[in-house]
Amino acid sequence: MENVLRPLIVIGGSVVLTLLLGWLVDRLLRRAGSRHRETPLWGLLRRCRIPLRVVLLAALLRGSYRQIAWRPVRENGPALGQFLTLVLIGASAWLVVRIAAAVVESSYARYAVTARDPARLRRVRTQVTLIQRVVTAIVGVVAVAAMLLTFPPMRAAGASLLASAGILGIVAGVAAQSTLGNLFAGFQIAFGDMVRIGDTVVVDGEWGVVEEITLTFLSVRTWDERRITMPVSYFTSKPFQNWSRGGVQMTGTVFFHLDHSAPLPLMRERLALILKECPAWDGRDFSLVVTDTTPSTIQVRAAVTAKDANDIWTVRCVVREQMVAWLYEHHPYALPRISTGPAAPPPPTV
Repeated sequence: MENVLRPLIVIGGSVVLTLLLGWLVDRLLRRAGSRHRETPLWGLLRRCRIPLRVVLLAALLRGSYRQIAWRPVRENGPALGQFLTLVLIGASAWLVVRIAAAVVESSYARYAVTARDPARLRRVRTQVTLIQRVVTAIVGVVAVAAMLLTFPPMRAAGASLLASAGILGIVAGVAAQSTLGNLFAGFQIAFGDMVRIGDTVVVDGEWGVVEEITLTFLSVRTWDERRITMPVSYFTSKPFQNWSRGGVQMTGTVFFHLDHSAPLPLMRERLALILKECPAWDGRDFSLVVTDTTPSTIQVRAAVTAKDANDIWTVRCVVREQMVAWLYEHHPYALPRISTGPAAPPPPTV
């Protein structure tokens, strides 16, 4: 009878105690969150409920499994203890990652409430995202190393591994030169304020918005919802356009190739009316000038402004569409034409 009751008491007691402690911690976090609603940390820490319960249960079973007077447990005690140790290390790493993520997200959320500069907010968002990824990578590496060191053969080989660490480091550095370059480029982008999440960029002739930045690659979402994935080292070694740096306001241009008889004063008046009816125009400025001439046409440039890259695209399309329609309807003579005539004969030769 004891062989049945003792395992039930040990395992059942560990489960009940784990659930009780987990419920108590969750209750305290919920109460702290209700008292301090301006601090999102307590609500974010509630995401740690599952890893916390796994840590508690693994710790309780690791400390009490020897009390189970059950033959399979006694015969496989070392293997069971090793398994519970590995579970405890993995769950602890999981808990640390969740806590770090909650702290980082809480800090960013509190900063986002008080921040007034969108560019600085995107910079902080990029930095905290990369910091969170670095913490996750470090905790994962430490957890795997701790798991490996629990095996006696790995501890015995520790001295020889440390002795050859210098040679292995050189070999690994040469082999992973590209990866390490991308890693350091990721830190340079995060803290050098070169490009941030949410910035509008032009890379390799593609226009898009930076959607994700990791330690090794960067993802750009184009206007047609494609994703361009590029190594972060590209942005530290090649030129690219960042339309969001130094302010998001932009000036765009629309070019028209017209006949020399085009009514430029009337076009300026029409441009003003088009912009007044366009919600995307920010009202800052506009102009219409002749920028070039050819024997058959003139090049007219309309310059317009908008508050960001998305709106400037809309304003340019509206101006181009409505101006061409207005010229075709009211001033068709202003559209470019091809004039033909008989060729002049060559002069007579003497």
